[in-house]
Amino acid sequence: MKCPICYHDDTKVVDSRASNDGFSIRRRRECLKCGFRFSTYEGIEILDLIIVKRDGRREAYSREKLINGLKKSLEKRPITEEKFKKLVNAIERDLQKLKKNEITSKQVGKIVMKNLKKVDQVAYIRFASVYESFKDVHTFQRELNKLLKKRKQKI
Repeated sequence: MKCPICYHDDTKVVDSRASNDGFSIRRRRECLKCGFRFSTYEGIEILDLIIVKRDGRREAYSREKLINGLKKSLEKRPITEEKFKKLVNAIERDLQKLKKNEITSKQVGKIVMKNLKKVDQVAYIRFASVYESFKDVHTFQRELNKLLKKRKQKI
């Protein structure tokens, strides 16, 4: 890995630590030329996953698109950074469990909704309203009623 200061090609790993969630590693590195120390992060990446869109287009899986969509749903909601990372990891783990190279955007949406529902029901409704393209207030109300019914069953 190149040094971000002098761009020398050779650095050594001084320390490696697993993150709290166990899905990434933080490495402290030192440039062998100038001695500058910096951190790098190594994480799990889903490789070669193609998303088939509703209109038939195919595009590579993008973690950034997932994160941006989740952030919109969770905007102004009380969620910690750690809980957010666990949510993203849970969604990606569920995608990996499918053991397919191609999956539909509909499958991705269902997995996101399943995981989001466990974390924050308001964010779930926000996501579902866009994902399911709620046509009117009645569709919205039906989804809310499903949530309320499940909540009453738990009590």
